Amino acid sequence: MKSFQNRWGEIMDFKCDIIIEFDTDEKVKNVKKSIEVDNFDFVTLKVIGKKLEAHIKAKSISSLLHTLDDYLACISIASNIVD
Repeated sequence: MKSFQNRWGEIMDFKCDIIIEFDTDEKVKNVKKSIEVDNFDFVTLKVIGKKLEAHIKAKSISSLLHTLDDYLACISIASNIVD
């Protein structure tokens, strides 16, 4: 993966943190289990109560956007199935 360099030649990393709150502790745990199968290489997941925290990192903004798109689509589907 190519790293992005700004105009001063510094290597840039792109990060995004997302916190999604669910109705119950059980639902958030089941959603996490469902999406872990997809094995996102750049996403770290953590459950805190009813919240699912995702820490996403990438070497380019386009890679970050693609990962976010995939992650949110999987969350949406898993959330609907778990209901």
